[in-house]
Amino acid sequence: MAPQPESPTTSGRERWILLVLATLLAVTLLWLRGGLHPQAPLEKLARQSLDLPVALANGRPTIVEFYADWCQACQAMAPAMDTLAERRQGQLNVVLLNVDNPRWQAEIERFQVNGIPQLDLFSASGQQVGRAIGARSATELAAISDALLAGSPLPKLAGVGELSPLTPAIAEQSGGDADITAPRPGTGAGPRSHG
Repeated sequence: MAPQPESPTTSGRERWILLVLATLLAVTLLWLRGGLHPQAPLEKLARQSLDLPVALANGRPTIVEFYADWCQACQAMAPAMDTLAERRQGQLNVVLLNVDNPRWQAEIERFQVNGIPQLDLFSASGQQVGRAIGARSATELAAISDALLAGSPLPKLAGVGELSPLTPAIAEQSGGDADITAPRPGTGAGPRSHG
């Protein structure tokens, strides 16, 4: 009878080292992918958000972000929004509304959301004063929040603009039926179409 070839075996010490290395690798991968964080910044902000009517009535300026979980620009901006919300807590409301949640359909239509991220900006009295389209850096968000808190004009940034209320003269010219909040009929644009 021919001798059987020896099967390769590892000692208990080598198995232990491999187990430790595999565990460290798994933990590192989870950490790098955000798996060890209790909540991603978007989810955390959305859960902490006040209801929009409460935010607009509590005497603080408000930034409303229309976002989606799958939106890369929204995800990239989330840490800066989270930092802003923490630094301005008690001074400024940060409200997140997910465009994929049917609960916010009326707000999506009211604020003519046709691309994300979209920030709608409100004064302390709850009046909409501006809008910012597209991702914003931490510096830009700080400048926008500083202007809202001071009640001063919004900073001159690409994609940021002030809104003014419909004046009585414009309403009279249109027979009093002007509705500046209605979406343009027939455009088919929606927040998920990226405008």
